[in-house]
Amino acid sequence: MDHKLRVGVIGAGHFGRFHAQKVAAAPRAELIGIHDAETARAETVATETGTQALPLDALLAAAEAVVIAAPAGAHHAIAMTALGAGKHVLVEKPIAATLAEADAMIALAAARGLVLQVGHLLRYTAEHTAISARMTRPFYIECVRIAPFKPRGTDVSVILDLMIHDIDLVLSLVDSPVIAVDAIGAAVASDHEDIANARIRFANGCVASIVASRVSLKAERRMRLFGEEGYLNVDFAARRLTAIGRERGVPLPMLEGGRLEEVTWEEHDALAAEHASFTAAVLDGAPVLVDGAAGRRALDVALQVGASMAEGRALAEASGLITR
Repeated sequence: MDHKLRVGVIGAGHFGRFHAQKVAAAPRAELIGIHDAETARAETVATETGTQALPLDALLAAAEAVVIAAPAGAHHAIAMTALGAGKHVLVEKPIAATLAEADAMIALAAARGLVLQVGHLLRYTAEHTAISARMTRPFYIECVRIAPFKPRGTDVSVILDLMIHDIDLVLSLVDSPVIAVDAIGAAVASDHEDIANARIRFANGCVASIVASRVSLKAERRMRLFGEEGYLNVDFAARRLTAIGRERGVPLPMLEGGRLEEVTWEEHDALAAEHASFTAAVLDGAPVLVDGAAGRRALDVALQVGASMAEGRALAEASGLITR
């Protein structure tokens, strides 16, 4: 019988519970325990998933790999402890709170020959596959991700809560260094920015505009891209992609040589796919789809967005545009 990867989950909150469920159901993994600073919460999730709540040292002793779904500020400390104990790590996004923390995690994983994977979930979705198959050299990208307010996630800004998903998606499509970031945002319902707009310019000339809000009246996720390959309009809620180009689809009479393609996709379990990828990386030596370097790049841009927003706020306060 094939060896099953012994996995422990650290963090039994909203995402930790989902991670525990996926590990428990995975055919090539065994959920050996849950750890959380709040023991009662760990015990609840452990009961739901047929495992046990364990102290951190006991969980690390029993596990070959861990999933870190603790608050972002704790990612570095927990990951360094786990990597130092010789455990493979799947850490939720963002990889860490600072670039120095991310660098330390990447260096330790490399030194110990361990897998370090970052949980940027969009990379495992059917929508990412549909987009990346049709647009490999975008010149302009526009992302909108807005949602009603929920208290969960407000320990960080909307940049690290929501926008970082689209930052990573954009970075996966644009193979070029970021040369400029201009952003603006505001705190509306929490102590951190709840709405943000960022414009990111790349060395190859591509520009991305990303809007994220967690204080909207409705949920909306959409994306537009254009370049020499054509134009894509993506409605994530409807799971529909419309492409205008010259290679695929039916002829467009009003555009000489142009073709129109309508693509839809079925909902699939991206989190289970993420876990399968992690298990394959550990057990089979498969490539890590979202490694520490990819997680660091997304964090770097997110921090640049935050710094630009802070600069803009300082200017607005100095001019009297903002008075609180």
